[in-house]
Amino acid sequence: MIGIVATLKVQEGKGPDFEAVFLKLAAQVRANEPGNIFYQLTKSRAEPDTYKVLELYRDQDALAAHGQTDHFKTIGREMGAFMAGRPEIEYLDAVG
Repeated sequence: MIGIVATLKVQEGKGPDFEAVFLKLAAQVRANEPGNIFYQLTKSRAEPDTYKVLELYRDQDALAAHGQTDHFKTIGREMGAFMAGRPEIEYLDAVG
């Protein structure tokens, strides 16, 4: 399994708009990506404009498929309007 922690910083005051768009993406991922095991948006308690997406995929093929989906590309562009910079992506390998 492959885990991802994506850190997303949004523009001040744009959190609710960002969350609404992201939740559309999460619903599409859960409904259409059988290789995705977990996909959850979380919000920092310390930094209100910082979000982390916790993701878990069965394998590299499932992760690659995620980035190629129409919903990821389309909704990702919508989220771009609220971002305050590029996402920071950390890749993790499952242990055990």
